Amino acid sequence: MEELSLHLIDLIENSISAKASLIKILIEVSKSNDLIKIVIEDNGEGMNEEEIEKAKDPFFTTKKNKKVGLGIPIFAQIVESCGGRFEIVSQKGKGTKVNAEMKLSHIDRPPLGDLASTLFTSIIGHPDVDFLIKIKTDEGIVEINTAEIKEFLGESSFNHPEVIIFLRENIDREIKGILKGGI
Repeated sequence: MEELSLHLIDLIENSISAKASLIKILIEVSKSNDLIKIVIEDNGEGMNEEEIEKAKDPFFTTKKNKKVGLGIPIFAQIVESCGGRFEIVSQKGKGTKVNAEMKLSHIDRPPLGDLASTLFTSIIGHPDVDFLIKIKTDEGIVEINTAEIKEFLGESSFNHPEVIIFLRENIDREIKGILKGGI
């Protein structure tokens, strides 16, 4: 995975597999602090200490149709090789939090990628999951709360063509507006 947004998709899918109904995402990009931070927290099944260690092992996966689980180990390696730190905190029955911080200016840091598309696809692809998303940059803050959007929509669903267009346009505009100049 050559972009950080693709690692974010992997983390979101891990939360979905863990039966999360709420996923909180924080993306912080600060040129002034030379920092990029990605935090994803869910209310899924959670893991005990042994399962956390296994999640970091590239030769372990809980997915029946795969023999290896490279997502988390590769992401952790990228973060650490970019002068950062990677942490998984989890409690069985309570959920999991993945925290990754790295130097924004590090030469080996992958680009952020198409964050707007990643988040839009996750929201539309998992309409039964609530997302609390916060993106902070030196340019501003964007917050997306899908529970509030669902309440506003009432009987309409995220799969209605007009809702899809509205969400896509607004997510693109808001996120790209604060990620000026690319990351």
